[in-house]
Amino acid sequence: MTTLPTKRDETWRYSDLEAVATVWPVATHAHVVAPGEAFALPILIDAGEGAVTIEDHEIAIGAGATATVHIAIAGGRLGRVFVKATLAEGAHLELTGAIVGGGAETHEIVTRVTHAEPNATSAQTVRAVLGGKAVGSYLGKVAVARGAQKTDATQSAKAMLLDRTATANLKPELEIFADDVKCAHGATVGELDREALFYLAARGLPPAEAKTLLLRAFVGGLFEGTPEAERFDAAIDKALETML
Repeated sequence: MTTLPTKRDETWRYSDLEAVATVWPVATHAHVVAPGEAFALPILIDAGEGAVTIEDHEIAIGAGATATVHIAIAGGRLGRVFVKATLAEGAHLELTGAIVGGGAETHEIVTRVTHAEPNATSAQTVRAVLGGKAVGSYLGKVAVARGAQKTDATQSAKAMLLDRTATANLKPELEIFADDVKCAHGATVGELDREALFYLAARGLPPAEAKTLLLRAFVGGLFEGTPEAERFDAAIDKALETML
């Protein structure tokens, strides 16, 4: 598609379209996971100030196969990852994402997950930390097709705002055409716990260190035990240090 997106498209409503125009069009990376196979897709965006990075992925997950997607966006003017996944019978998708943004950055994780056949499972977990005038978005839609019985799909999105000028857009969405499914989603936006900050300050921890500790606990563990954990956590820590 070469036509530049507009804000009339829900998936681009909160984006920085001026930045998008500098790299458009964007190629789509297609991945096919054979039945019974396992596939991993780690995506780290930690580009320098002013950089624009957009990744577009489509994943076809075969019967009984597993796809694991890990996303960390922690730098650049615009960082955006779009994942479109289709699950066959008994397939599983595990998607975990972290967004850390400050200044005037815009970071987005957009997903479209289709449970096309029965007995498939998916779990999406996204955490965002935003400061300054940053905009962070998770727009995730799960569609359960007719006949895709015994689907089990979950979405959990949480954002922490360090400044009232930052914006979090969290929209998990379900579209269900089967009647024997287990689907759940939730989204929350909050601020750092003042009592926890006071507790740490009372024990001699400087304010910046106290905030960093709480934020690491909020984002921490998302990538624990994965091959990319060290690399992802280092990028997240660096971004947090810049913001505090």
